[in-house]
Amino acid sequence: MSILKVTRLGHPVLRQVTKAISVKELKSPAMQKFIDDMIETMKEYDGVGLAADQVFSSKQVAVLEVADNPRYPNKAKVPLTVLVNPKITPLSDEMAEDWEGCLSIPDLRGRVPRYTSIHVHALDRVGKKMDFIAHDFHARVIQHELDHLAGKVYLDRMRDFTTLTFLQEFARYWIGK
Repeated sequence: MSILKVTRLGHPVLRQVTKAISVKELKSPAMQKFIDDMIETMKEYDGVGLAADQVFSSKQVAVLEVADNPRYPNKAKVPLTVLVNPKITPLSDEMAEDWEGCLSIPDLRGRVPRYTSIHVHALDRVGKKMDFIAHDFHARVIQHELDHLAGKVYLDRMRDFTTLTFLQEFARYWIGK
């Protein structure tokens, strides 16, 4: 496995709509290695999610996991999940605003509104259909990664930029607020 280079905001691949993957392509050894590399990269940088375009590949693949992450110490655990060609449907109009960061926008955080509950349809890493409900932080992480697959970043979802802050100032002035 390899640690992949993470795309930073400004690279055109982050603003492209990613392409769906066929089951045949998904099952290829190259794609399975790529998924393993994405997982290793996400963990190396203490991410809770990573979309393929964040590592220079315009494919509809995202990985996520929340487990004892130092960037999100008080968030509920989410098992390692691979989402291929994902689609979501909000379960209600209820939204919550919370802090988000991004490996492609290092050293910044901001408050982003997201749906609190979503229905997720996707394929797993071997092409099996997935159909599940996600709530709260789990739903937030999925929406963040699906935005990447649609060529968006969390800054595009912020209602205003008064909370956009560097991590050092976040720790000093915003934690607990």
